[in-house]
Amino acid sequence: MANRKKPLVVVTRKLPDTVETRMRELFETRLNVDDTPMSQADLVAAVKTAEVLVPTVTDRIDAALLSQAGPQLRLIAQFGNGVDNIDVATAIQRGITVTNTPGVLTEDTADMTMALILAVPRRLAEGLEVLEHGEWTGWTPTWMLGKRIHGKRLGIVGMGRIGQALARRAAAFGMQIHYHNRRRLPEKVEQALDATYWESLDQMLARMDIVSVNCPHTPATYHLLSARRLKLLKKEAFVVNTARGEIIDEVALTRMIEAGDLAGAGLDVFESEPAVNPRLIKLAKAGKVVLLPHMGSATIEGRIDMGDKVIVNIKAFMDGHKPPDRVLPSML
Repeated sequence: MANRKKPLVVVTRKLPDTVETRMRELFETRLNVDDTPMSQADLVAAVKTAEVLVPTVTDRIDAALLSQAGPQLRLIAQFGNGVDNIDVATAIQRGITVTNTPGVLTEDTADMTMALILAVPRRLAEGLEVLEHGEWTGWTPTWMLGKRIHGKRLGIVGMGRIGQALARRAAAFGMQIHYHNRRRLPEKVEQALDATYWESLDQMLARMDIVSVNCPHTPATYHLLSARRLKLLKKEAFVVNTARGEIIDEVALTRMIEAGDLAGAGLDVFESEPAVNPRLIKLAKAGKVVLLPHMGSATIEGRIDMGDKVIVNIKAFMDGHKPPDRVLPSML
């Protein structure tokens, strides 16, 4: 690469310093120094000039934007695992390769999912709030009683890398693992996880104590947990979502928790984020839900690993090779 012009790479958000430094060394890189989200006009300017665009999951790279891209834009190297913010089919139709950063967020997201599985039934957020407000008067046998998770049935919706990592963690806590997936796992994997497969999502949901959403957001999974399906859950059940907010009908979920038709929820993602439904905030203050600001993958190690994958994908592409994390419509 030293013998030819470096490609112009436009990065839409601030990345870890080590990642930005390495990108500046390898490419002609324009960074987002103040980390404010790019406006639509900024994104249009970026696709008109960049040879490589490095967006994040909060940037909407749709057909309208791609229609304004210059012929020099050849690669969209997503800094993130999901690509639901990118019109992949349109990009490929225009001769633009799309890559992402799979695999490096698995353990971090599984950790956070397990944390929510613990936090919601055991009322951890409520206990912290009591302490913060100076309302604790001492231990009593019947105060702040939660639900035991040992022996409970966990239904995992989406048994990819993160779902399997979660299954291993939950098994260590004595939970019984059930799952629904687009494809059944190989027998050896299923046996290693001691997991029960359900071809019917409806049938699984009706029998679970805790349901965790760990599948990607695609047109097929939009409101996968619809109002109808949420009504199949037991009143004592909890729902946890660290995938994408759009997979659950958030309004229906909120309504059911308010009515006492569900025990509660732990949510790290929301349908209209960064906006959060005020009714969910009210439920959080009442101790019915635990809410986090989309921080499931937020570790410094994970972010650096993501950046390293972006760099590898760009360099491979610019060197004339197939990038290792190329995304195709058939994969979605």
